Amino acid sequence: MVIQPKFRGFICTTAHPVGCAENVKQQIGYVKKQGKFNGPKNVLIIGASTGYGLASRITATFGAGSKTLGVFFERPAIGGRTASAGWYNTAAFEKVALAEGYYAKSINGDAFSHEIKDQTIQTIKADMGKVDLVIYSLASPRRTDPDTKQIYTSVIKPIGKPFQGKTVDFHTGEISTAKVEPATEQEEIETVKVMGGEDWILWIKALKEANVLADQFVTLAYSYVGPKLTRPIYRDGTIGKAKDDLEASVDTINALVKDLNGQAYVAVNKALVTQSSSAIPVVPLYISLLFKVMKEKGIHEGCIEQIYRLFTERIYSGDLALDEQGRIRVDDWEMREDVQAEVAKLWEQVTNDNIDLLADLAGFRNDFFALFGFGLPNVDYEAEVDQVVAIPSLEE
Repeated sequence: MVIQPKFRGFICTTAHPVGCAENVKQQIGYVKKQGKFNGPKNVLIIGASTGYGLASRITATFGAGSKTLGVFFERPAIGGRTASAGWYNTAAFEKVALAEGYYAKSINGDAFSHEIKDQTIQTIKADMGKVDLVIYSLASPRRTDPDTKQIYTSVIKPIGKPFQGKTVDFHTGEISTAKVEPATEQEEIETVKVMGGEDWILWIKALKEANVLADQFVTLAYSYVGPKLTRPIYRDGTIGKAKDDLEASVDTINALVKDLNGQAYVAVNKALVTQSSSAIPVVPLYISLLFKVMKEKGIHEGCIEQIYRLFTERIYSGDLALDEQGRIRVDDWEMREDVQAEVAKLWEQVTNDNIDLLADLAGFRNDFFALFGFGLPNVDYEAEVDQVVAIPSLEE
């Protein structure tokens, strides 16, 4: 079939297998160009199919020669419907990794469940023995509690008072005023349940009890802080409350794995285009302005550049450069005073008439389409392609 992007609001409902493969190929190429580094041997990535999780898997494999086990919840192609982008990403990653002699297996299912944790543990025991790096990069709009079976749903809302601010429709380039009512107390609770640190702790507990964590292992979760511009809707809102909970989980995990000399960290990454960030009021406009400034200064990074720098200049360099809260900061270039001052200045100036001049809206759009395998070079989007693509390790 010929596959074109189809949208429902801020969600792309189709994905292109060849385009996703090209996106993965580019990230692999970047890591190979940077060269090998001394890193982890056996890596578990929870949330391994897109974004920072996928970049972590690629960096570990092609940068450090690691064995990787990826856990995710993705949709295969059914009938005339394409698979999800994460499915195609993983298929492409595994095919290249296996062809080059690397161990790469995947588990598709609800990472919040006991069943998937158990399946993961059995795979580690059979194929790896123990893991020395656990990446927690799960992004989900809802979570089913594994014990009570209650379903929790996250929301993107301010806390305490309504929010009003500038935003942009990145499809049309039209700037408007977004108005969002504050979250209820129940919505706050549910967002923390979905996006906080509870499941990260449950994963580490399960892995430790099964004796599959190596001595001196490291576990990482990814977070975001952001500037004053996005604070009311992000860091001071429901998502921020969940991130606070995630970051507070570090102390719980460190106490849990003290006897293994293990260590948990939260890495604060820069703002990037994701399906989630595209739907948050204010954020697309902020990111478009940020990209303009950072590209002009020659310090722009995508997922793969960020994670390669995190691994080589922080985690495996001996210099974590922790902030006062004990977090690893690889949003340091985004949060530079000169960068934020220029973004704030452009924020006040930007209008419907000058947005293409002051903001990198085209770059935002390109990155958004690339998430789903569209707009990539060297891909013929008019050609017929088979939407049914197998992930090698799931065929076993």
